[in-house]
Amino acid sequence: MEDSGNFLVVFEGGKIRRMEHEGEWYFSVVDVVRALTGSPKPRQYWTKVKDREFDQLQLSPIWLQLKLPSSDGKSYLTDCANTESMLRIVQSIPSKRAEPFKRWLAKVGYERVQEIDNPVLAQERMKGLYRKRGYSEEWIAKRLRSIAIRTDLEDEWRSRGVADKKGFSILTDEITKASFGFRVEDYREFKSLQKQELCDHMDDIELVLTMLGEATTTRFTRERDSRKIPSLKKDAWDGGTVAGDTRKNIEHKLGKSVVSDHNYIDAPENKKRLAMRK
Repeated sequence: MEDSGNFLVVFEGGKIRRMEHEGEWYFSVVDVVRALTGSPKPRQYWTKVKDREFDQLQLSPIWLQLKLPSSDGKSYLTDCANTESMLRIVQSIPSKRAEPFKRWLAKVGYERVQEIDNPVLAQERMKGLYRKRGYSEEWIAKRLRSIAIRTDLEDEWRSRGVADKKGFSILTDEITKASFGFRVEDYREFKSLQKQELCDHMDDIELVLTMLGEATTTRFTRERDSRKIPSLKKDAWDGGTVAGDTRKNIEHKLGKSVVSDHNYIDAPENKKRLAMRK
C-alpha cells in the first residue's frame, strides 16, 4: 500500500478514500471492501456484512459517516472507520488480501502509539497536513495552540461529569454564543460550511478569541470547582463573555465586525499559497 496524497491511499491498485477526523485517519469502508473482495457491488456487500455480523461483532458503534468526494465531483456521507475499527471490520471479510491490508493498518496504529509517547511527532504530522492545505506557518502555530487549549478544557469537563458529545456540544455552544453571537452550527452555516471543523476556517482574530473564551472558561471552572452541566454552563457563558467583550472592543475601535463569513482556506492569499506548494 502506498500513500498517494493527503486524502487517498492505494492498495494493490485500488484507491481508498480517507479523511482526517479528530486527529486520526478514517477510511471509507466501501472502498476497503472493494479493495479486499473485488466485488462489483461493494455497497451491497458491506450491507450484507453489517446485517450478518451486527449481533456477533457489534459493528454498529464502530463507524461513523463523513462526507467524502465521489466520482461525480460531489461529496456524500459515507461509512468510515478509524484504524482500530477497520481492523475489526476486515476480520469479518474473507479475503486473501486481508493480511497485507491488516499489516499496513497495524503500522498506522503503531505510528499513533509513537505519537502518544512523543507528542512532538503528532504535532509535526498535524503541521504537515495543514501546510498541504495551504495554511501559513503563523496560522498553524495558533491552531496548534488552540487545540492544546481545547484539549485542556475538554479534560476538565470530562473530569467534572460531562460524559457524552451532547454535553460537550451544549457547553461549546455557550462559549461560542457569548463570544461571537452564534451557536456552533449557526456559525458554521454563516461560513457556508457543512461538517468541516469550524476552527479550521477561522482567521487569526477569530481563532485568538476562541482560545481566549475556552482558556478563560477552564480557569473559571477550576477556580469555582464547578460540577455538572448547570454550573459548567455558567462557566462557559462567563468565559465566552470575556472573549465577546474583547471582540466588541476590537470592533468598536475598528468600526466593523471581526466575525468573517469567509472560509479561511478560501481566501485568495491562501489559495495562492496552496497552488505554489503543489
